[in-house]
Amino acid sequence: MASQLEQSMEGLIKVFHKYSTNEGDKFKLSNTEMRLLLQTELGAFLAASRDPLVVEKIMTDLDENRDGEVDFQEFVVLVAALTVACNEFFVSSMKT
Repeated sequence: MASQLEQSMEGLIKVFHKYSTNEGDKFKLSNTEMRLLLQTELGAFLAASRDPLVVEKIMTDLDENRDGEVDFQEFVVLVAALTVACNEFFVSSMKT
């Protein structure tokens, strides 16, 4: 039986490939695929932003090699950054 962390890692991989296989390179997220992933999987985070260009800004920030797509390693950076931010919020709320 897989541990909770192993299940979480598997979940990240499955989510990435659920969206990356819709068009073009099946191992990268196009702008359209990234938008769909963010809207579907992280809709609450997007709703908190009032910036209509938030998806484009995220895509630009993540695309380190500037190929116009987000590979799995670049995607994990987003997940890690959001996880750190959530943890910081959780920790600060526990202190009050």
